[in-house]
Amino acid sequence: MLLYTGFDNLVVVTPDQKAVGIPLSLDAIFAAENPPALVRSALAAGTAAKVPAKLRAPLQSQEVWAAGVTYLRSRTARMEESKDAGGGTFYDKVYHADRPELFFKSTPHRVAAPGEAVRLRADSKWNVPEPELTLAINARGKIFGYTVGNDMSSRDIEGENPLYLPQAKVYDRSAALGPCLLLRDEPLPATTEISIEILRKNAPVFTGGIAIDQIKRTFASLAEFLFRDNAFPHGCYLMTGTGVVPPDNFTLASGDEIRITIPPIGTLINPVA
Repeated sequence: MLLYTGFDNLVVVTPDQKAVGIPLSLDAIFAAENPPALVRSALAAGTAAKVPAKLRAPLQSQEVWAAGVTYLRSRTARMEESKDAGGGTFYDKVYHADRPELFFKSTPHRVAAPGEAVRLRADSKWNVPEPELTLAINARGKIFGYTVGNDMSSRDIEGENPLYLPQAKVYDRSAALGPCLLLRDEPLPATTEISIEILRKNAPVFTGGIAIDQIKRTFASLAEFLFRDNAFPHGCYLMTGTGVVPPDNFTLASGDEIRITIPPIGTLINPVA
């Protein structure tokens, strides 16, 4: 099932391609013991609908967190950007450690919706998007769905000093989620691909992709570490890290368009402000 969030409604597209408006809130779904089952039961009380023309990010009160250094390519990029600050070895140690790197990414009001612009930090000269499969986790710590995430990053700020990570990662519209929330009882296939295309003046300037079987850690392990001594009464989202990093000579520019695709979720499109 694909769950789309409008400005005053939730619309489910069922496996047989029927669009149904349901009388639920996202907070109620994330609080449920079995969110997919709750949504399936709500379909009986739903009404025929259309997918909203203008979508909101698929969250209500949920925090967004992120994992880092979960793919080998990410580890290498973080070591390279931090070598002048002497922090490169930190990332190699994190990549091989039992405990993952987890960090707070965004509150709901900072998250860009599909079609809404993500932002570049005004005090950064090296900015990249990070395409990431993002887990929807209910209040009990159970993974029940997936969406597409963009973890915008200021690589020069983080590379200057690893302690600057929050400034490199957390600012207004430094995250984007969408276009919908895929609800599944079973995990995604390991062959699921994450791909990205960045357009500049309607021409591609960077493309890349990776399968989620290249991630070093299991999604269940990431969720378990996040919920250690942490309560999420409205559930949360967890970005799972990136394995696609543009070359060091690339930086985003105002006016670029970022397209991140993860089938069967769809494509998240955001212009760059």
